[in-house]
Amino acid sequence: MAKASIKRGDTVRIISGAEKGKTGKVLRVDRGRNRAVVEGRNIVKRHLRKNLNPNIPDGGIIEKEAPIHISNLAKVEA
Repeated sequence: MAKASIKRGDTVRIISGAEKGKTGKVLRVDRGRNRAVVEGRNIVKRHLRKNLNPNIPDGGIIEKEAPIHISNLAKVEA
């Protein structure tokens, strides 16, 4: 498998999918699954039960970034 050149802190452009053409900063990279989380992109809604998470004691719906496959990202040179 080819070495991924995308690292945490890099600025990337999404080249495929619903967020195509948008840019953002890489927050986290999962080398095992070849995925990266991009700040403010690929937002999903997560339903949480009451008292499951001490940060959200009332539960509810939170929005967070989901991972994107590295093949759908292109590094933007600064």
